[in-house]
Amino acid sequence: MDPVIIVGAGPVGLALALGLARHLVPSVVLDSGDGAVVPRAARTCVLRPETAALLPPMEGARWHGWRTQRRHQLLQRVELDDETSPFHVTQHELARGLRAALADEKLVRLIPHSHLDELEQDPGGVSAHTRGTKGTWWRGSYLVGCDGARSTVRKLLKIRFAGRTAVERHAVATLRTRLPWPDDALLHRDPGGRGAGEVTARPLPHGAWRLDWLLPPRGEQVTPEQLRERVHATLKGWYQAGGDGSAPPSYEILDTGVHLTHQRLARHWRRGRAFLAGDAAHLVGALGLQSADEGLQDAANLAWKLSLAWHHGHETAAGTLLDSYEAERRTALGTRLRAVDQAMPLVRRGGGVRSLLPGGGARAPLVLLTDGHLGRGLLGAPPAYVRSPLAPARGEVVTAPVGTAPGAAVHDVAVIALDGARCRLRERLGGIGGELLVLLIAPGTGVWDSRHWLSAGLMPTLAAAVETLPLRTELLVAEGYPGAAAHTVLVIRPDGRLVASLPGLRPKELRLCAESVLGRGVRQQGQDPPSRSARQTPRS
Repeated sequence: MDPVIIVGAGPVGLALALGLARHLVPSVVLDSGDGAVVPRAARTCVLRPETAALLPPMEGARWHGWRTQRRHQLLQRVELDDETSPFHVTQHELARGLRAALADEKLVRLIPHSHLDELEQDPGGVSAHTRGTKGTWWRGSYLVGCDGARSTVRKLLKIRFAGRTAVERHAVATLRTRLPWPDDALLHRDPGGRGAGEVTARPLPHGAWRLDWLLPPRGEQVTPEQLRERVHATLKGWYQAGGDGSAPPSYEILDTGVHLTHQRLARHWRRGRAFLAGDAAHLVGALGLQSADEGLQDAANLAWKLSLAWHHGHETAAGTLLDSYEAERRTALGTRLRAVDQAMPLVRRGGGVRSLLPGGGARAPLVLLTDGHLGRGLLGAPPAYVRSPLAPARGEVVTAPVGTAPGAAVHDVAVIALDGARCRLRERLGGIGGELLVLLIAPGTGVWDSRHWLSAGLMPTLAAAVETLPLRTELLVAEGYPGAAAHTVLVIRPDGRLVASLPGLRPKELRLCAESVLGRGVRQQGQDPPSRSARQTPRS
């Protein structure tokens, strides 16, 4: 079968190629550039922990806390740990880490100097033409446009990209210095009094910080000299506010820029065998939301669905399965953009829908901003795909209560594999563990060698039931899970979303969950997909 064509070699396109390779699907990445990664310290990405867990190891920073301050008063400090702290990484380090992971990947071809200019589809696949010295036609099973806000794929598919421009504008400086809060990020409203704006400071590795100053949406350009003055005045104010009489520290400015945030959403994310992902499909970023995080979630959502369609190839199942990408992700981004529109009058102009937060008041806008920056609460929380087309039908599966709603991201609990290996649940996601994960909650197993409990209790029968599933499935065990009773069985998608939580061993309902993840076509048509033995065994 033909590979998947990925147009665009930014972080989203590279992450999608890596995700497909983990599912044993070949891809061709068409890079319009020369393949070089240009360092820009002022371009950084803040990723939720569950998003960062899907990436290969790379250098970034996690924060010990988030401070919210107004003038000289500390309003709130949120303590953060590995489960709640965002991961802050420069965009070039993110791209380098992904390229390094793909360097030895035989299923991925990176093709530089390949600018797409034509796109054709037929029932069997996609043909893409790239211009160059001679011009080349590429043949693929599917095509994904990860080619940014000015996406050529989107234009060739004639998909509208409605929305607003310049919703927010920030002056940005990345500098190496020492701040009074060495491991905390800071949101500071009105730092100098008299309505003197807003600034955020977020740490990076090696003593670097990214500072963002909110600017009027439209106004004069910010010169390098004005940015240097902002840096000096801000650092001076923070150290004077400390009350210890210390002078502002020395600093080295590494990079500067002006960052504009837009709000746009493509009308469709799929046309036949062609898809959109990342900035080609949506633009977000106002009120602390992170475009890179959402784009990487697009890649995580789409990779395993394309892989199932590629491997299983059942037309009815693949249609429902691939349609679910737009149904889940576009709905989630639309909801997030509407939340920003509702919150904007309150956060930026001090009026509007104060009912968004209990009690409202002067602190309400800062609480909303904190939620956006930390990826939680009303603005920033990861979406739950509540009405997913891939969820079991209502009443079809008996569920057990757990601390995660169906369609929501699972907690990163410690797990044990059947070979006795111990790791975190998120380490088995993204195709590394399989096309599906089944997690048994079995208190006490952590103190026993795996050879003892593999033949005890539910394990033999559950393992046998997992072997019959129509998907490559990994069975894991955990001592506990928030809100789950002993012997609860969690069925988890490769992108870390909960399909269902079953009260004990229920082979029939376990199979219904697996078939619903496939798009239901297998069961509805009375056909089984290729057996696992007929497909290549995944690498560990």
